[in-house]
Amino acid sequence: MRKGSTKPLVCAGVDIGKAKLDCAVAGRGQALCCDNTIEGRSQLVAFLEGQGVRRVGLEASGGYEIEVVDALRAAGFQVILFQPNQVRAYGLFKRKRAKNDRIDAILIAACTAAQDTVRDAPDPRLAPFAEHLTRIEQIQEDVARAKTRRDRFRDPRLKAQIQDEVKRLSALKRDEIRLLLKAVRAHADLARKLTLLLSIQGIGEPTALALLIRMPELGTLSREEAACLLGVAPFVQESGRYKGQRRTGGGRARARTSLFAAAQAAARQWNPALIAFYDRLVKAGKPHTVAIVACVRKMIIYANAVLQRDQPWKIITA
Repeated sequence: MRKGSTKPLVCAGVDIGKAKLDCAVAGRGQALCCDNTIEGRSQLVAFLEGQGVRRVGLEASGGYEIEVVDALRAAGFQVILFQPNQVRAYGLFKRKRAKNDRIDAILIAACTAAQDTVRDAPDPRLAPFAEHLTRIEQIQEDVARAKTRRDRFRDPRLKAQIQDEVKRLSALKRDEIRLLLKAVRAHADLARKLTLLLSIQGIGEPTALALLIRMPELGTLSREEAACLLGVAPFVQESGRYKGQRRTGGGRARARTSLFAAAQAAARQWNPALIAFYDRLVKAGKPHTVAIVACVRKMIIYANAVLQRDQPWKIITA
């Protein structure tokens, strides 16, 4: 309920499909099924407005939810985008075993009504940048696959053919990174953040772009929250007398992959602080993977710190 308002907060849930949208209003029998098209989304907005809905929950659905989220936010609704495991866990808690699109919409609506906090809408400038960055990451994956294929061939002609493909894709990747950097630096505030991230030894342009675009919350978090958001915070595993090994999990997978690659290089040759940290962990008997994850955690803490203090990393560590 809004501060100073006596009106109850009416929530709804939308189950997203490639072709159809199923909507249900929490605590009511009203429901709607419409097409996932421009006309259908307009029909959805009109239905929600007619029901007095202010908050709408949706489940991430492989990209089919993007246009729906944009339409709802443009219409002024509070929007919560749930991960599928969140809704699934809520359904298990409520002992809801039946499943179809209409039942899923009702469950998402109930999950939305139970949510006590709503994040601010993300910076709309970042969505096209994220799409561009995804394309760059896909090209890099294609390069890796082509290199693997090249190493399995013996015929010189075929190897040369695949090598040409590697060169073409690598050049395409460099060109796309340059275009994305130019687009990001056209915004003064984003350009400043990018410069701060690049001040950290071991973080190059691709990784800085990944952190800037995939983790816009950086600079507003505590060090523990930053590590958790990336998925490198160690969670305790204890129950009674059982003392299990702490494990990491969850978080932003694409940003973590980029920073993991950067940390491996930084901990070997680029960042003196990380080199010393890595060596200390290895000498203490920590496996390589555990030590690298710890270095990744250090790097995301550095990134959060430079943005939070608006100072380059070298100045912070001086």
